[in-house]
Parts: sequence; C-alpha cells; structure tokens
Amino acid sequence: MVFSGLSFLLLFLPLLLGLYFLSRDLRWRNGILIVFSLLFYAWGEPVMVLLLIGSTLINYLCALAMERASSAAGKKLWLGVGVAVSLSGLLYFKYAGFFISSLSAVLGVPIAFNAPRLPIGISFYTFQILTYTVDVYRKKVPLQKSFWKLLLYVSCFPQLIAGPIVQYGDVYAALDERTVSGRDFSDGMRRFFVGLGKKVLLANPCGSFLLAVLPEGTAPQSVSAAWLSAVLFALQLYFDFSAYSDMAIGLGRVLGFTYKENFRYPYCALSPSDFWRRWHISLGSFFREYVYIPLGGNRHGPARRFLNLLIVWFLTGLWHGASWNFVLWGLYWFVF
Repeated sequence: MVFSGLSFLLLFLPLLLGLYFLSRDLRWRNGILIVFSLLFYAWGEPVMVLLLIGSTLINYLCALAMERASSAAGKKLWLGVGVAVSLSGLLYFKYAGFFISSLSAVLGVPIAFNAPRLPIGISFYTFQILTYTVDVYRKKVPLQKSFWKLLLYVSCFPQLIAGPIVQYGDVYAALDERTVSGRDFSDGMRRFFVGLGKKVLLANPCGSFLLAVLPEGTAPQSVSAAWLSAVLFALQLYFDFSAYSDMAIGLGRVLGFTYKENFRYPYCALSPSDFWRRWHISLGSFFREYVYIPLGGNRHGPARRFLNLLIVWFLTGLWHGASWNFVLWGLYWFVF
C-alpha cells in the first residue's frame, strides 16, 4: 500500500482516522494504530510482518535483560544480542546476494544462491529498533516495559516505508501521553496533501517524462538529452523522496507524533557538506549518533577521523543499495 494509492486515500486513512478519533482512551488509540500499522505493512508483506514483530520482540526482551543485568559485561552481552539479531535480518535479506555474488566474482567460481525478496521498509525499521536498544544501554531513554508500545513505535505506518528514520528518544513520551489539537490536525493534513501533490503532480510526471526522453535500457542520443535526463532524474528523486517524508511528518502530526524534518531544500546547498545537512537528515543523524561518534568521531587525531569518515560513508553508500555502484557513490561523497 502506498500513500498516493486510492485504497489508502479512500479506505484505509478515513477508516483509521474515524476509529482513532472516536476513541478517547489512549490505550484504545494505540491499539487501533498498531492494528492498522500492521495491516498497512501486511498489505504488501503478509508474511514478512512476522519478521518485524519478531525483531521487535527480541530487542524488547534484550532491553529487559540489560536492565536486570548486574554487570557491565552482562549489559554488553544483551546489547550485542539485540544488535546482532536486528542486523542479521537486514544483512540476509538485503545483502546476502550482493556478498555472495561478489565472492563468486573474486573466486571465479559460480555460487548458486537464490536471493530472498527484500522486505518493505526493513532498512528503516531495523535502524529504528537499534536506536531503542542502544539508547536503553546508554541510559539515554527509559526502558519501555510495554511490548505493545515498543511495537507501535517500530511499526507506526507513516514513517515505516520511506522514513524519516525516527529515533526512539524523539517519540517515546508520545507513546504514553499525546493530544491532537484542531491546529495539529489541520496543519498535519495540509502537510500530507503538500507531499501528495509533490508525488502525484511533480515526481510522477518527471518520471514519465524521463522515460519518454530516455527509454529504459537506452543511451542518450545527444548532449542536451543527457543533461535533460540528469535534471529530470534529480527532480524525480527529490520530489519522490521528500514527498513521502512530507506525508509521513503530516500524518504523524495528525496522530499526535512530532517527527523531525528530513529535507531542507537540499538543491539550494552551497557545498557538499551543506547538501548532506539538508538531504535525508534523519539518516545522517543516525550514522553520526550510532556509528561515527561510537567509533571515536574526531577525538583521536586526523588519521582516526579519516578512518571513521571512511567507514561512515562506505556504510551510507551500502545502505542505499546492495551493489558496488552504491558503495562507490558513498566513497565519492567521502572524498568531498
């Protein structure tokens, strides 16, 4: 199910909002939102929704075990289990085929492997689960004693498919107490329809025009066609991605959650660094907080900082896609 689809706009969303606002008790609202979020995900992934639930359950139990562990080693052990379980699903479904094909190319020996279908949104919800488990270990956020509230955080449908990546520390208070004013509802719906307009009126036409100028599998016939294709692709990519972020932020506000901005006019950036402060902000924040700083950040001299940045940008490229062209794209940005 997609936000711009008629089934979502004419059936799913009106039914959800009707039931949600007819309920006055927050427990009922949370329950309704969990059910609809799981239905939203299961619409396209009827089996893989179990992977999301299972990963959430294991990290919930690991966090409880961390809280009860009497030693630092015990806490680290349960942290490692939670992180390993979360990443193992991502590594298998998204990267196993890439790693095996790369190994096959290096060895010069064909290796038979049927790559599994990639579950929708696994890159996003895996990172969200990790922010909870790691931040409980760091004591940055309180332990969530309710599995259902943690499942609501992980599965909440607005940001599940295309972000932004919502850190647990930004929304945990809203799981226990939130209100929606008339202003919140109107501003949230306005933001949602701005995003919907970006998707339907700008991103989709740019994509259609791009295929007309440069049909799939063909090369540009002229320099002007190459430049036009590049511009159309850049516009389609931005309007499509930022549209989903706008719709997620808007729906979040309608439901009582505040999600941080994910794009701030990136094509107005004055430098590569400025661009990445404006583009997919939640991803940059995740890698800074949960990779770069734990590696040491810039606290250990130029050589270590160089290595830390290299690791971050290698992972940034790999996160975007399981192929070497994405890795090279990440390293390209590392150079800047």
